[in-house]
Amino acid sequence: MRHKIGVMGSHEEPKDRLLIKRSREIGERIAKKGCILVNGATSGFPDEAAYGAKNSGGFVLGISPAHDIHEHEKKFKLPTKNYSTIVFTGFGFNLRNIINIRTCDAVIFIRGSFGTLNEFTIAYEDGKIIGILEHSGGISAFFDELISICEKNTGAKVIYEQDPKKLVDRLLEEIKKG
Repeated sequence: MRHKIGVMGSHEEPKDRLLIKRSREIGERIAKKGCILVNGATSGFPDEAAYGAKNSGGFVLGISPAHDIHEHEKKFKLPTKNYSTIVFTGFGFNLRNIINIRTCDAVIFIRGSFGTLNEFTIAYEDGKIIGILEHSGGISAFFDELISICEKNTGAKVIYEQDPKKLVDRLLEEIKKG
């Protein structure tokens, strides 16, 4: 079975060219390693990673908050171009996030805000293998502090790495340890 690596993060229109490049490199590496990229079928850095994976011949699975394609595109104004397939949950963002995270064997976080924080807390509580793209800013820069404040060991493995390719490789090493 192919491993599934999630890419979560800021949905806002990316302006940082270096971070766009690094997001795409994550997607490319996921594809080249034969894994499936999973995200919230959203815009921003997760979509940049989807672009990298899709353009490298990879499979991209989007988990949408919408009920159907019409709602996905019209109400939520979310992209479809970089996705191999999209699952329409009809659950809105918060419940979609649970499915999104639980579908993954490991999850990478890039930047982000409140939605990303929600995805991170689900991943951490579920004891997932978590990768943080260092120096990406946003809420991701505070995850280590949040873990320290909460003082709860869930079994989650958190990996910090600034090199996109090394980050994916390190997550795969952890997945294979089982």
